[in-house]
Amino acid sequence: MSSLAAAFNRSGFSRFINSPAGRVFRLVAGIGFLVVGLVYWNYPLGVLSLVWSFFPLSAAALDICYISALLGGPLSGKKIRSTRENEAMAPSAAPQNKDLD
Repeated sequence: MSSLAAAFNRSGFSRFINSPAGRVFRLVAGIGFLVVGLVYWNYPLGVLSLVWSFFPLSAAALDICYISALLGGPLSGKKIRSTRENEAMAPSAAPQNKDLD
């Protein structure tokens, strides 16, 4: 995984978007884009909205994160969450300062 993907997957936005609440948000956003697209399908922005609705709807339904994948990280939301949990449980690899008095 690239360092950019790792940084994204540790971010607050990634934590939210890959949580159950984030999946609901993506589903509602996708439905919103779909409704706007259906209402305005005669206009270019309506068609664009219809096409765009595929991304949040599929991401919510399949528990995937396109942003992480584009940055070189895992596509699966489950894998992102498990990686983050494993990092949180692992002991810190940072060197500890010891007083050498």
